[in-house]
Amino acid sequence: MNVKRWVALIVAGVLLLFSLGINTIFALFKADFLGNFDSLMAGNNLDVYENVIEGDNYDKRIAYLKVDGTIQDIGSSSLWQPVAYDHQFFLDQLDNILYDDTIQGIVLSVNSPGGGVKESAEIYKKLLKIKEERQIPIYVSMDSMAASGGYYISAPADKIFAHRDTITGSIGVIMQSINYQALAEKVGVKFETFKSGEHKDMLSPMRDVTPEERAMMQDMINETYEEFVDIVEQGRNMSEADVKKVADGRILGGTKALEAGLVDEIGDEEAAIAALRADFGLEDAALFEYAYDMGGWQSYVGMKIGSMFGPSAEEKMLMKIMTDYNAPKMMYLYGEY
Repeated sequence: MNVKRWVALIVAGVLLLFSLGINTIFALFKADFLGNFDSLMAGNNLDVYENVIEGDNYDKRIAYLKVDGTIQDIGSSSLWQPVAYDHQFFLDQLDNILYDDTIQGIVLSVNSPGGGVKESAEIYKKLLKIKEERQIPIYVSMDSMAASGGYYISAPADKIFAHRDTITGSIGVIMQSINYQALAEKVGVKFETFKSGEHKDMLSPMRDVTPEERAMMQDMINETYEEFVDIVEQGRNMSEADVKKVADGRILGGTKALEAGLVDEIGDEEAAIAALRADFGLEDAALFEYAYDMGGWQSYVGMKIGSMFGPSAEEKMLMKIMTDYNAPKMMYLYGEY
């Protein structure tokens, strides 16, 4: 390692220690003078803390949550590499709410095309548990998109707000695989497969799907689809027939979704927050959101260290290509994401 790299490493270490000290002092100062110390220790996850957005009543509070991006568990954000949507961090927020008696309502902002069946179900179940055990209202504010899995996690809400131009709906399940057998044969690539059973290589990219396998896969899709329909029925108090009128995978704008009974009102995020406050006597309740870290110097230093010693853009692309491959799986997902 050359001298410049050693110097850079030492400087980065000093800056990191300095930033951690500064942020700890600021956090304690803020907690002490704003009466927000308990928020640093809220719930059962000590790694999250809270930012107050508005309001000054800390005995009755509203949690502002946001699902922004594809609902997939692809790892957690770190000092080195943040992710667009951190599934585990979002589940931690829901766990905190479950055990925090000061929280009297939730505003959930959804801007997502959906995602994995498993991940969407995890969010839905935790939201349902909060409603049943805490008996607090959940209002959803749909952003530009709340489709498929994005609608799935919105369904249990007490009231759903959407913009007129929100893309929502896409109620259904999709599963895709790729078949490059003809291309491989054209370039002279041949795969040798050894398997313990006839269907062990189902959905292999190197052979066609058999009629029997197609029927098996369709049964899986149909079962998961019916579960999605049930979720909408229960959440929206709709009949199965009414849900299935629009549950053919189609997308709807906000106005059409209102007509179909999938949303309650046309309005933005501010309207959803104002309605929750008015409907449940929470006019002066503190509205807050959970946060990852202390920000400021810590984020800046982390970014600099990552740029100096983290992988290059080419290495990141190679790692993504190597780690992103997965077997086909069922998705509550709209569009190519």
